Amino acid sequence: MLKVEKRMETPTYLKVVIPIVSVLVAILFSSLILLITGENALAALNTIFAGSLINWQEVLVNAVSLMIIGIGIAIAFKMVIWNIGAAGQMMMGMIFAAGVALFAHVWIPPALLLPAMFIAAIIGGGLWALISGGAKAVWNVNEVITSLLLNYVALYILQFLVNGPWKGVKSMGFPQTDPFPEAARIPTIFPTGRLHYGLLIAIIVVIVFYFLLNKSRWGYEIRVIGEGRNVARYGGMSLAKNIFIAMFASGALAGLAGAIQVSALEGRLSPHMNTDIGYTAIIVVWLSRLHPLVIGIVSVFMGALLYAETSLPAAGIPTEIAKLMQGLILFFVIAGDFFSRYKVKMVKE
Repeated sequence: MLKVEKRMETPTYLKVVIPIVSVLVAILFSSLILLITGENALAALNTIFAGSLINWQEVLVNAVSLMIIGIGIAIAFKMVIWNIGAAGQMMMGMIFAAGVALFAHVWIPPALLLPAMFIAAIIGGGLWALISGGAKAVWNVNEVITSLLLNYVALYILQFLVNGPWKGVKSMGFPQTDPFPEAARIPTIFPTGRLHYGLLIAIIVVIVFYFLLNKSRWGYEIRVIGEGRNVARYGGMSLAKNIFIAMFASGALAGLAGAIQVSALEGRLSPHMNTDIGYTAIIVVWLSRLHPLVIGIVSVFMGALLYAETSLPAAGIPTEIAKLMQGLILFFVIAGDFFSRYKVKMVKE
């Protein structure tokens, strides 16, 4: 007879082994599905992993946004506040940054234009997250529903702007703004390729929030609230205040990622930018067990899967395979979480 018991403490080795096994099982299932559908599983895996090594700059470009957004999501998740609205918060960061680049560059010195865009994006993403965060703190409204629905509101605002008042004179009729001035563009690190200095910002964010979440009083309060709100109340911690701060910080980082993407990769505001990366960042956070430094590492792995979405069709393999692998990884990571919290024993009746 099988008996399930809750673990008093999860062994350290399980925290490492379970995510790795979850990824391997997801890859195995993806390969089986490929074989069943008549696709070449080895060719697909080779395209994903070997191709990612060859095109490592593109992988790191994807990892930049995943790192920054992942840290923001982890802040909320540590408090058991489920911010699913990173995609919308990222879009608001893009909008605020684009507004500064397009309309404020005439009176902001060129050297200060990028910092001004980042500050605006941080404010825009943070305030957008505070809509659901405030509703949660004041009225205990389900933040999963509100943050998710706000993603669509942000998308419609973006589409309205690029199809209406912000549509560029030089856009050739396409729904996009005019190009940003050169001072509003993040330069690339190498003469060839798209890898930009936003990577350094992402690394700084990972390191800074590692210390904030693990070495500061604020990080301690977040962990205590996440582990037990009654204990936090007994300890005199303000739940409402910390929910406001955590949600603002979570949305602010998503907004910062949006500013980096729009200024480094696009150079203009467009509705076709990849904001789905906000959902992929949730997989990164779960795989990383909310650990900031591990988020940096896992972001590179997931960045390879995102790159595969564009490289697989060139090899004659459906791009949906990469999306399938992302979904299976999330599924098995969540399923594997059961074994980190509980142990299964065989007992005699």
